[in-house]
Amino acid sequence: MGSRYGQRYGGLKQLDGLGPNGETIMDYSIYDAINAGFGKLVFVIRKDFEQDFRDKIISKYEGHIPCELVFQSIDDLPEGFTCPEGRTKPWGTNHAVMMGADVIKEPFAVINCDDFYGRDSFQVMGKFLAALPEGSKNVYSMVGFRIGNTLSESGTVSRGLCGTDANNLLTSVVERTKIQRMDGEVKYIDDNGEWTATPETTPVSMNFWGFTPDYFAYSAEFFKSFLSDPKNMENLKSEFFIPLMVDKLINNGTATCEVLDTTSKWFGVTYPEDRQSVVDKIQALVDAGEYPAKLF
Repeated sequence: MGSRYGQRYGGLKQLDGLGPNGETIMDYSIYDAINAGFGKLVFVIRKDFEQDFRDKIISKYEGHIPCELVFQSIDDLPEGFTCPEGRTKPWGTNHAVMMGADVIKEPFAVINCDDFYGRDSFQVMGKFLAALPEGSKNVYSMVGFRIGNTLSESGTVSRGLCGTDANNLLTSVVERTKIQRMDGEVKYIDDNGEWTATPETTPVSMNFWGFTPDYFAYSAEFFKSFLSDPKNMENLKSEFFIPLMVDKLINNGTATCEVLDTTSKWFGVTYPEDRQSVVDKIQALVDAGEYPAKLF
């Protein structure tokens, strides 16, 4: 789980109360995770958020689930590497995952904490991880949201469209932009600049992953290769993303990544104008009895 400042949103989204009693999106994810059988939370945050985070967030979950904090810093690099002068941007989602290596020794899931993933997505991921035999390695998963369940009413979106084989194993993630519903179909702009339709059920990645602990060692190794590429050091905004790492491991045959189907509808707050829509959607789920009015 990452805690980051939302540039387009203009604030720390994780602390924004959107539920009927001021619940954050993350509160709902944690409630769903506990009910799906997850036994520990590890938050990846910036060190300067620590006190605020402990006071406003961790305190809520005490007595419900054990919590750990780990810190992501742009200076946290392997021996022999130093952060380029002028860089302020974190090194990306996979660098954030690597921060958990010392405290996670069991199969684990990774989410963005400002995305609303929904109850069913945690259930399918929890079931997958719980079914792994003791000591499993190189067996990963990703919750594949149906593209039709991830669109925004505020405009077009970008999504990672997932390719799968006959066994539902991930073969590719292709980033597509300008996705929207047009004339009753989901369409995006393809490489030739043409509008292309895709089925409503096409799986997309919303950064909800499941890993076995061997993933940390592969990440540490590949991060060195990433930093050794002068392009990545010269570009002060280069990022070490999770899909980059997963793509390498599935394409060289090291690991498999099963795409887990979910009926959950994803939503999030990217722009300020999305906020009211999220408040309304959460209220509708509470009214339908999917969540209690007060979570913790």
